[in-house]
Amino acid sequence: MQNERIIDSSTFGNDKIEIVEVPALHGANSAQSARGQFYMQKSGVTLKFVRVKLGGGKLTTESGALYYLKGRIDSHVPTGGVGGVARRLFNSALTQERAFNPEYTGNGEVVLEPSFGHYILLELSNESFIVDKGLYYCSIGNINVQPFMQNNVSSAIFGGEGLFQTMISGTGSVVLSINVPMEEIEIFNLENEKVQVDGNFAILRSSTINFTVQQSTRSLFGTMVSGEGLLQTFEGTGMVWIAPTSPVYERMDLGGMRAVDRAVNSSNSSSRGTSQQGSQPQPTVSVQFPRR
Repeated sequence: MQNERIIDSSTFGNDKIEIVEVPALHGANSAQSARGQFYMQKSGVTLKFVRVKLGGGKLTTESGALYYLKGRIDSHVPTGGVGGVARRLFNSALTQERAFNPEYTGNGEVVLEPSFGHYILLELSNESFIVDKGLYYCSIGNINVQPFMQNNVSSAIFGGEGLFQTMISGTGSVVLSINVPMEEIEIFNLENEKVQVDGNFAILRSSTINFTVQQSTRSLFGTMVSGEGLLQTFEGTGMVWIAPTSPVYERMDLGGMRAVDRAVNSSNSSSRGTSQQGSQPQPTVSVQFPRR
């Protein structure tokens, strides 16, 4: 398209993944569609899609993601026989990823369905990452996607992520589908350090990072009166990605701006009420930022 813009790209061998943005749509043919188009443009919401240029390699996608393709490209869905089907269905139930992932091989161009959401590229070099369930979208190279079971009781019961998450491992380029733009993601490169988060907005971590749930203070009473409760805790050496604005968008989707205002006012009232009772002042930041 003439009005497209490549906002990110990654190459693996002779294959290339591009995240493409359409800055503005000009095809409104009714007052209703024109109104929606106007508000989206004013809010900075743009249409995006993933384009993959295959040069003899392999593209793996979520099922149903294909929009169109051209060139000499073959497609198939690996099942692994009866046992493989059962295993894939079981893994799908654990990770909320699709059970069957189509594979495209050959030479040509594959375009995946457009969306008003956000995509991010992740390059792996013989390494592993744990991501939130349902984030995997597509990949090129030698990438494996499988369930990852939490390795301690606190994260499994109190972590808010469930007993299983998704592990992505191998060498290649991966596209994740997320609900915030890349510029609203905070990336921490930890060196035997700790990040604590009050909420479920940590979306990715290196497999070398230990995930637990801890009290916000050393004593149970201190945790109760601090107003912070339990914190998701990430310790070790590796990478952690958090999306601090994600809960705000979720509240908007559920109840509009009024829901966001109520959540902020409730938090402020709780902080004032606790401080008026003579306890220690409330912390104003729920994420403990390590040295960068």
